[in-house]
Amino acid sequence: MPTPNPLAPQIEQFLHDNPQGVLTSFRRNGMPQLSIVTVYPRDGGVGISITETRAKFKNLLRDPRCSVLVSHVDWWSGFLVFEGKAELLHSGNTDPETLRLARRHIFSATTRRRSADWDQYDRITAADKRVAMILRPDHIYGSALTRMREALAK
Repeated sequence: MPTPNPLAPQIEQFLHDNPQGVLTSFRRNGMPQLSIVTVYPRDGGVGISITETRAKFKNLLRDPRCSVLVSHVDWWSGFLVFEGKAELLHSGNTDPETLRLARRHIFSATTRRRSADWDQYDRITAADKRVAMILRPDHIYGSALTRMREALAK
C-alpha cells in the first residue's frame, strides 16, 4: 500500500461533516455505474465500505478507476469530487487480521464511536464479505474546494 499524502484538514472536515457520497465505477461495457455510499477520511483519501457481492466491487477489481462526489448536505453549499484508483482490502488480497482491523476502522469512522461488541461486529462483517475501499485522489475539484481556497487566501 502506498504511503498516503494527507488530505488538507479542511477537506477531511468536509468529509466528516458530509458523509454521504456517490461512487462512480465502470461497468464492463464502459458505462458508468453510480452507487450511493457512506464516506469518511482514511489514510490520505476517501474511505468507503462495500461488499464483495456487489457489482461495484467487481467493477473496481476489473478497473480501479473511480470517482466519488461528496456534496454538502443542502446540495447548494458546495461539493467535492475525488478522482483516482480504488484500493480494495478484501478477503482475496488481505490477511485476516489486517482486514479485521480495517473493518473495525470503518465502524469507528462512520459511527464516530470507538467501541462495539467487536466479536459480533467481526462475525457480521466477515459474513457480509465487507471490503474496505480507499480512494487516494489523483485529482480533487469542486465548488467547496474553491471556497476553501478563497477562505485561506483571506
